[in-house]
This record gives sequence, structure tokens and C-alpha cells, in this order.
Amino acid sequence: MKAIILCAGKGTRLRPLTYTTAKHLIPVANKPVILYTIEKIKSAGIKEIGIIVSPENRQDFMAALGDGSQYGVNLTYILQEEPKGLAHAVLMAKDFLGDEDFMMYLGDNLIMDDIRPFVKEFEEKKELSALIMLSPVQEPSRFGIAVMEGNKIIKTIEKPKEPPSNLAIIGLYLFRKDIFEGIANIKPSWRGELEITDAIDWLIQHKGTVEGHIIYGWWKDTGKPEDLIEANHKILDEIIEEFKIEGTVEASSVIQGRVSVGKNSEVVNSVIRGPVIIGDNCTISNAYIGPYTSIGNGVMIENCEIENSIVMDEVKISNLSFRIDSSVIGKKVEISENDGKPKGVQIIVGDLSKVIVSR
Repeated sequence: MKAIILCAGKGTRLRPLTYTTAKHLIPVANKPVILYTIEKIKSAGIKEIGIIVSPENRQDFMAALGDGSQYGVNLTYILQEEPKGLAHAVLMAKDFLGDEDFMMYLGDNLIMDDIRPFVKEFEEKKELSALIMLSPVQEPSRFGIAVMEGNKIIKTIEKPKEPPSNLAIIGLYLFRKDIFEGIANIKPSWRGELEITDAIDWLIQHKGTVEGHIIYGWWKDTGKPEDLIEANHKILDEIIEEFKIEGTVEASSVIQGRVSVGKNSEVVNSVIRGPVIIGDNCTISNAYIGPYTSIGNGVMIENCEIENSIVMDEVKISNLSFRIDSSVIGKKVEISENDGKPKGVQIIVGDLSKVIVSR
């Protein structure tokens, strides 16, 4: 079995972060989101992985992930020239997949459950054309929804106004080669895209059995800043177990709870209250770093407080009279405060940025 990870989306809901970084490469707990996906796929015994990329982000993925050997997998990069839908992305991978069964994984989704039982069920039920991972949700109109009879899926509906079910399709699918026949027999939707839900419905009507595999654990589409913060919180809480102090923590500092300090990083006269992860080559001075904060590499934080946030590489934050909370701070951002006159705020931000000041 092979796998494909769909990563050609533009990440519009995460702008301006995604103007310079593909959304799947944004770090959560100091690790790009896509690495959690690769680890999940590898855990199921799949090592041949195709990554569907766009012309704009292909080089970013190749630079970040290489050929996959350092992660114990083989990566192939497959170009989707235009965003014409999930089924179109599958079509672009046809040569890579051949006639093999395959897993399709949406690259910005984080799933905490063990996916090995999902794969095992598909391998044992040879009669299935597809097996789709589902999870009950509170707002089903926001998702693609599956309608079930027993274990069988009898219909899929994309973001229905009046949902007949609360079982969301959460971005993980197992297919046999039949899906290509389904894709060949559908037309673009009103969005101008080839919808994978339409191809699945074609399978249901013409080809064979499609079943759902329901999970009840935590999962998240990391498509918005608040989703990244929630995912960061969850992973720091549950996934990271080995916290190491590889840098220097001076005696004047206080470390409470699970805290990781990277190589060549220095913590001076500060309070770090975990879970917190601090990358390499950072300087934390006269600061408070509160729980559920991830700090990237080469970051300088002094004379300020921050918690429940993601701070990406080479950020500088200094001399703030207010605490930063529930924030995502992109690469090489500088935030500072001074006592100069006249009083005022100087803001230099890019398109679609957001600044909220609470006094």
C-alpha cells in the first residue's frame, strides 16, 4: 500500500503566515504539521508516500523534507498545477499509485487516534472499494458528511445546510484502484472542482461497498490560527513525553513542570512554567513563559510575558508591559515597547494580519 498527502492548498485562512510558509510546514510543538502526518502513515507500515504540491510550494516542501530518508520513508513530490479539487489531486497521483491500494490523507489534519486498526480493517475486507474515517461533530454543516446504514456509507454530502447525519469525513481515506473509475465519471462541482465526495458516491452507486470507520478521539483541521493554538496545546499536553534541558538554565531562573530547552539556548532570570518547548539558539531573559507555549529556533524574548502561543523562528520580543496570550507569531517578527515620547503605537504588518490590544 502507498499513501498520498494532499498539500497543494493555498492556506488562505492562515494568511499572512502562509504568504511565506506552506500551511502544512507551520510548526506545532516545534514540528511541522506534516511530520505528524508522515509519522502516522509510517506507523501503519506505509513507507512509499507521494506529496501533492503546488508550483508555489514545491521547493519549500523539498527543502524541508528532502527525500524522506531521515524520517524512514520515501517521498515523491507530485505536482498539481491548479487547485481543481481533491479528486483532481488523486488523479495527478495516478502514475505514482499504479494499481495499488492507497491511503489519502489531507495534509493539514491532525488525528490523535491510532490509525493501524483503520488500515487493518481495510486490508481484511477485500470487498470494500473504500473505507473512510469519520467522527461525530457538533456542527456537521461545516464538513463533508456521511450518511450510514449499519457500517455502510450510502451517501456523502459536502457541507449540507440541513445535515442528515453528524458524522464528518475528517480527511483520511483508503481506496482501491476503483476510485479512478469514479473520478473519470464525475463532473466539476459548482466550485469548478472535482469533488472526492462525488467520486465516492459514484462508487456507492456503481461499483461496490464503501464503509465508514468511526473514531471518537481528538482531531483537528489546522486551517485557522486558533486551530493551530489548540493543536499546540493538545500535543504539548499529550504527545511530547521526553522534555530535555540541553541548553543553559541559570540559577536565578525557575523551571516548573515539563520544559524542553534546546541546544545553545540560554534561560536567564526567568520563570518557565510548562508544558513549554524552546528551540535551539534562543535567549530568554527576565521573562515569564507560561504553559502551552512553543518557541522556535533563534528566538530572543526579554522583559516580557507570553503564554499559550506559538512563536516561530528568529522572533524578537522585548520590553512589553502586557502579556502575549493565545497568539501565533510568524518568522522574524519583532515586537517591542519603549518609553519614548509622544506615546503611541507603531505597527508595521502585512496583508490580512490581525492586531488585538486589550487594555
